Amino acid sequence: MTAPLHEPTAEAAPSAADEAAVASADAKAVQGRSLGRIAWERLKRDKLALTGGVVVLVLIVIALLAPVLTNLLGQDPNEYHENLIDPLFGTPKGSMGGMSGDHLLGVEPVNGRDILARILYGARISLLVGFLSALVAVVLGTVLGVLAGFFGGWIDSLISRIMDGLLAFPQLLFIIALVSVMPDKLLGLSGSSVPVLVMVLVIGFFGWPYIGRVVRGQTLSLREREYVEAARSLGAGRIYILFKELLPNLVAPIIVYTTMMIPTNILTEAALSFLGVGVKPPTASWGQMLSSALDYYQSDPMYMVVPGVAIFITVLAFNLFGDGVRDALDPKGSR
Repeated sequence: MTAPLHEPTAEAAPSAADEAAVASADAKAVQGRSLGRIAWERLKRDKLALTGGVVVLVLIVIALLAPVLTNLLGQDPNEYHENLIDPLFGTPKGSMGGMSGDHLLGVEPVNGRDILARILYGARISLLVGFLSALVAVVLGTVLGVLAGFFGGWIDSLISRIMDGLLAFPQLLFIIALVSVMPDKLLGLSGSSVPVLVMVLVIGFFGWPYIGRVVRGQTLSLREREYVEAARSLGAGRIYILFKELLPNLVAPIIVYTTMMIPTNILTEAALSFLGVGVKPPTASWGQMLSSALDYYQSDPMYMVVPGVAIFITVLAFNLFGDGVRDALDPKGSR
């Protein structure tokens, strides 16, 4: 007699919890990520870039809240403290440029103005010129670069020759000459607002060819892509292709070059103020403070060190953040 065959045992039915876990895993597996999210995840892994971004945010907050911060410190950037100055040498009393609990970064020679208060107000001028001139350059460079790359022909030739001419022009000398002959009142503005406006417009005007060339090159490449050809085949007009197909794909390089342009503009403003053609006293400016410190670099070196360090930290923070943004937006890029 043969032994009876054993029937196969039935597997246990999956529970509701298991099915929910599998469904959740499948949903996560197919969940898409936007380009912005991918860039942010790449940027979060770059500690130097995040540090630079935090410093940039802190500088922006300091510039916006400069009046509030100086009031909390009990200091006025234009208030003289002659009692803190040595009447014989004109230098601050005490060590380290007169640093104390009331004047954390010391005071200026001769007049005794609080250096920290003037550094806070100087940040407003530097960041204002840096951001606004970059905005002017980005608007002009994007518009003209897209027109040159998309339409080509004589439009491309004309805009390209204009860019070549501006790139070869000695912009620093032109800015110095232009700011020097500006009237005291312009477009309803007066005082230090006039040179600030002139610096923003002129720096931005001479800066747009740099981003214009990049946008033009990217547009030349993008206009031959398959999705642009598909849009044309479906009857899309030029305006639709420009605003719906090209400009969204130009956002990444525009952002990258904007972050790299701002520190250059800040250095240009500091150089102009250092040469005496930027904002006029008593308005605080880092470059102006450096220029005044030349006469006291031996007797009061801290007066030169403080604004120099402020410029160095600002430019370094923007450069680190700009490098991180570039690497985050470029999937093939690596530091």
